[in-house]
Amino acid sequence: MEHFWEFIELIGEWIWSTPTFVGLLGAGVLFTVWTRFTQYRVMTHGLAVVRGIYDDPDDPGAINHFQALSAALSATVGLGNIGGVAVAISVGGPGALFWMWVVGFFGMALKTIEITLAMIYRDTTDPDNPSGGAMHVVKQVLAKKGSGWAVFGSIIGGFFCITLIISTITGGNMFQAWNVAGLTEGYFGVPKVATGIILAMLVGLVIIGGIKRIGTVASKLVPLMCLLYLIAGFAVLVVNADQIPGLLKLVFDSAFGTAEAEGAFIGGTLGYAFVVGMKRALFSNEAGQGSAPIAHAAAKTAEPAREGVVGGLGPFIDTICICTLTAMVILSTGTWNRDSIGPLATEISLAAAGEGDEYIVVTAATVSHLPEQRLDQWSHGDKLFVLAEAQGMTHRSTGSNRFKITGVIDEVPDPEHPDAAVTLVISWGDVELKSSDWDGIPGDIRILEVEGGGAGIYREYEGAQLTAFAFDRAFEGLGKWLVTLAAWLFAISTMISWSYYGEKGVAFL
Repeated sequence: MEHFWEFIELIGEWIWSTPTFVGLLGAGVLFTVWTRFTQYRVMTHGLAVVRGIYDDPDDPGAINHFQALSAALSATVGLGNIGGVAVAISVGGPGALFWMWVVGFFGMALKTIEITLAMIYRDTTDPDNPSGGAMHVVKQVLAKKGSGWAVFGSIIGGFFCITLIISTITGGNMFQAWNVAGLTEGYFGVPKVATGIILAMLVGLVIIGGIKRIGTVASKLVPLMCLLYLIAGFAVLVVNADQIPGLLKLVFDSAFGTAEAEGAFIGGTLGYAFVVGMKRALFSNEAGQGSAPIAHAAAKTAEPAREGVVGGLGPFIDTICICTLTAMVILSTGTWNRDSIGPLATEISLAAAGEGDEYIVVTAATVSHLPEQRLDQWSHGDKLFVLAEAQGMTHRSTGSNRFKITGVIDEVPDPEHPDAAVTLVISWGDVELKSSDWDGIPGDIRILEVEGGGAGIYREYEGAQLTAFAFDRAFEGLGKWLVTLAAWLFAISTMISWSYYGEKGVAFL
């Protein structure tokens, strides 16, 4: 089983490698030039189409343009906008936001073209329930070259559907449920299993009604959830308005230079910000992934390009608007480079675990040695970290010699008194400084201490939890209630549309 997961990890690293994203970005640049900056038509003609000016009830299709855009946006505007952006900023630094803008801009052209192609080659055998997507495009285009090519086209289309189904299970459902479950459990103590069951029931009630019900629900849900999130985000930015000019300068400076390590941020190079920003933007807006055309193919229209420019609005709304808002909230509240909570009230160090690059944490620290949090108390499952410096070494991605030593709070029952209350302890993870990731000769490793002594303790927030914490820093309780609500709405909408995508993939197979 271990070898299987190593194989899966290897495939994931290959798919998520830099050449993949440079290729997608290059395609976006090519289509932008080829269409003479179709982004302009997206922002003008596309908006007119969405308003219903060109709607014709006699055109083939199941839903109108606005419902099709809402269905596609319900898949793209998800926890990638809340959790994914948080990861990009916390890991890649402020410069990652600039590269997200770049991907969002060129992604508008990329998505316009892929949706237009899907509309040209969609299957309208059943006019009230048309089917389209990359699998239909490649099958029909290659079929024109002969019977042998038709078989080859079906094989490629089938392979796409297999990857589509995998994406439905993982990014389209598992990632959404994981973020919502973690956020809900952290704030309200709701078991993750209960969250999963509720999500499954709510999503099932919608997708059982097909694309028409999905379009109807999405057309009401997407505007509501976007509006709520935008209002909350702008409220935070208004409070921190004096920081906006400086933050924008920081974004541009970090995009073309090295972001220095500061607080919880361990540093990032230009290349690292570029790669992280591209990955998160493309994961969020799905430009070039071939998923959104499946929803748009159900639109009522006889003009393929008309729906194409509607689809081009997706990356603008998703990346340039909502992702930017999330990033600016995290930056303006100082969440990305926050100071430590306080010192660890005992010693901690690293010791070599035999020969090689592995180290183990040596400490007698318990939860009682942790500093008090301002908005919360330490509890089972909470993650934390301290920072360390590897003397004489530099990480190739971050450009820094700093790294995290992470721990998690576990419950340990007393074997002699099983009915008594459990004891909370800190389980520290092992540290591995792989030579493939670092330059230089290993020297001493120093745990970073706060002023006055003691290793600085940081609370580890993953994905949407970091965004919620940023809102809480601006308005106490806002992250707990509004971000949790937004996360639920974003997750449900994404799971609904991605389940439809997976269904279409199964139908094609």
